[in-house]
Amino acid sequence: MELQELKTAEQTAEIKTVDVIVPCFNEAQNIDAFYDAVQQVAESISGYDFSYIFIDDGSEDDTLEMIREIAAAAVTDVTTVRYISFSRNFGKEAAMYAGLKASSESRGGRGADYAVLIDADLQHPPELIREMIKTIEETGCDSCAARRVSRKGEPRIRSLFARGFYRIMNRFSDIEIIDGAVDFRMMDRRMVKAIVSLPETQRFSKGIFSWVGFDTRWIEFENVKRLSGESKWTMWGLLKYAIAGFLDFAEAPLKFTGLLGSLISVGAVIYLIVELLKTLIVGKDVPGYESLICLLLLFGGMILAVLSVIGEYIGRMYLETKGRPIYIEKESNIDDE
Repeated sequence: MELQELKTAEQTAEIKTVDVIVPCFNEAQNIDAFYDAVQQVAESISGYDFSYIFIDDGSEDDTLEMIREIAAAAVTDVTTVRYISFSRNFGKEAAMYAGLKASSESRGGRGADYAVLIDADLQHPPELIREMIKTIEETGCDSCAARRVSRKGEPRIRSLFARGFYRIMNRFSDIEIIDGAVDFRMMDRRMVKAIVSLPETQRFSKGIFSWVGFDTRWIEFENVKRLSGESKWTMWGLLKYAIAGFLDFAEAPLKFTGLLGSLISVGAVIYLIVELLKTLIVGKDVPGYESLICLLLLFGGMILAVLSVIGEYIGRMYLETKGRPIYIEKESNIDDE
């Protein structure tokens, strides 16, 4: 009897814990199908204990109610379903941070062995979780992330914009973001704690994942259409997100403004010398008002452009110094455990 109990304890100790973190915003149509799909994958993987952390990002539909129902039904199962509901829509970045933070503080502060970030619209194939676990087991890496190898089904202009963003980001910043990288990834406890330890409120997770380092392996998948509904990302939203990410991890705009100012100063000195020589040699010409106005408009526009770039950086510094929380929690069942 004692030997049997010892074997059971050893088997329990070998089981690794995985938190599946699911940011949700108006995903009521997808939640049930998503949960069933992930559960099917989780139940087929032995040696891993899966639990869920749903983050309701201020949804305006029945997303929170459906999460509550899933959590209530899971009480009778071995699966643990936790959730956090925001007081308003704080954005996916805040939702991912909240989920990672909850995962790192779970199990008495020890945290889960692994955390998986995945979208609720099934554009991130749940079956890849099995491949991520296999990759981590075989290579011993700290993280396994997914990247899309095609953008079939996306508007052409959005695809061109995305590829251009990755090229510019990798060219002018100190980090490297893999083309086609998505937020779908599995990370070990150390990497999760490193990400949560970063205090900034203006977050760009793709850059943060790269900045914290750790050994990351990539798996590829074809673009998958949403199960239902439409993407919450508009072109304007994507543009703002790209600009914010670029400003967070690149100093190139500030360096460019300094270079531009230096070139203009050198050009002005050369122009002054030329005009002085012309005056000494051929005399003074009749003033040209058109050229003067053009120069004033040109340099005035450059000054405003430079000030706007500097203003963006100062504005982000201002928001960080306020010390506002990344999100505000309205409801959660985590404290009830």
